[in-house]
Parts: sequence; structure tokens; C-alpha cells
Amino acid sequence: MSDETGSALDAVDEGPQPSDVGGETGPSPSDPRRSSHPTVVALAERFGEALLRYEVQAGDEHVVFLDPPRNVEILRWLKEDPAQAYDLLRDVTGVDYGGGRPLQVVWILWSIPYRLGLRVKCEVPVADPRIGSVVPLWNAANWLEREVYDLFGVTFEGHPDLRRIMMPDDYEEGHPLRKDFPLRGRFSRAEQTRRALNQDPEHYYIAAEMGEGRDPQVLAAAEAPAPITGDEGDPTRTEAR
Repeated sequence: MSDETGSALDAVDEGPQPSDVGGETGPSPSDPRRSSHPTVVALAERFGEALLRYEVQAGDEHVVFLDPPRNVEILRWLKEDPAQAYDLLRDVTGVDYGGGRPLQVVWILWSIPYRLGLRVKCEVPVADPRIGSVVPLWNAANWLEREVYDLFGVTFEGHPDLRRIMMPDDYEEGHPLRKDFPLRGRFSRAEQTRRALNQDPEHYYIAAEMGEGRDPQVLAAAEAPAPITGDEGDPTRTEAR
């Protein structure tokens, strides 16, 4: 008997799908004006066509897709309007579903006064992914946007210090969380090893550690301690006397 159910990983290729909330008589997940989420209704009434799409995922995750050029304007309203008050930015991240589909930039918001969450997304083209920075709204976005820039290649326009935060500044292999990034990197193992051996100490030490009188210790191969083998490295082992 053949298995016609397919793999559970097939959903990864299909991408996100709206949840069926409320059944046939419940609110439509694609109609923001019929949403059970008050902010989604308010967004649809105030910004109209700038709210491109609305989904309910995993049963209770309300997701709105915004027109990318208006992301800062709308996110500012979500934070500063007293009836919304999304004063906590929980995360900024990215999603790449591959296959040439747009990259998604995701802001996960929480309103402390109203104890209400909202997920906001914008889709940007893979070839030139750009979006406005929200660091002026939530300073917590500073390093989060740098991470998305580093790993997905999204440029946050207006960011005060947009540079890599995890990979070296001169990392040339691209952005590791993009779907087109090879599992073992773009360079051969031999080339990766050569580059690693030729890296400067600045790649591993902050400026203060590299200052006068604080030069990093570099051991020649002959000076390096011999590796511990067998039971020599086992602190629980006792010699019989």
C-alpha cells in the first residue's frame, strides 16, 4: 500500500497558509474588517489599501502585510496611537521561502497596556531588499535589524550603524540564512580554511583587547600543549597506588 499523504516537510515548499478560524460562519481570515482583532480592523479603516493582506496563522496569530514604502509610517501609528500603544518590539526577523519569492521582513509587536500582540510583515524583492528602519521608534531594533541585514541581506534605510553583527565585516560568501546559500558555504573547504588561517586577530578581539599592553597571545605550533588522549583528561579517573 503506497503512502499518498506525502511528507510533513511539503508544507515548507508551500509557504505560510491562512488558518481556518471560525468555520463557515466565522470571520474570514482574509477580510481585515471582519477580524476579531481590534487593531486589524483599525488598520483597515485608517490605512485602506496600504494593508495589503491579512492572515490568521496557528489559530490565533494575527498577521498583517503592509505596503513596504509605508512601513515606518504605519508602525509609528501602531506605537504612538493611544488606542493601539504597541510599546514593545519583541523581535525583528526575516523569512526566505526560496524559489525567487520575496523576502519577508517581520516585526513582532506587543502592547503592554492592552496585552495584545500583532505580527507585521512586509515583502521585499530578493534582488534588492530594502525597507525603512524603525530604530527611531524602538531602539531595540538596532541590533535586530543588523542581524537581518547580516543573515538575509535586507538593507534598513535610515539605520544609524548598519553593518554585520555575526559574520566578519569582510565576509564575502553572502548571507547565510538565504535559501540560495549553499549548506557548506560558497567557497570550497580548502578556500575556507585558507581564509580562516589568514584572518587577522581583529576578527576575534574587540578594539580594547587589541590596545597597548593587551596584545593577544599567539602560540607557535611547537609551543601549543599536546592534546589530551585516553583517560588523561578524565577528572573522575584515579590512579591505583
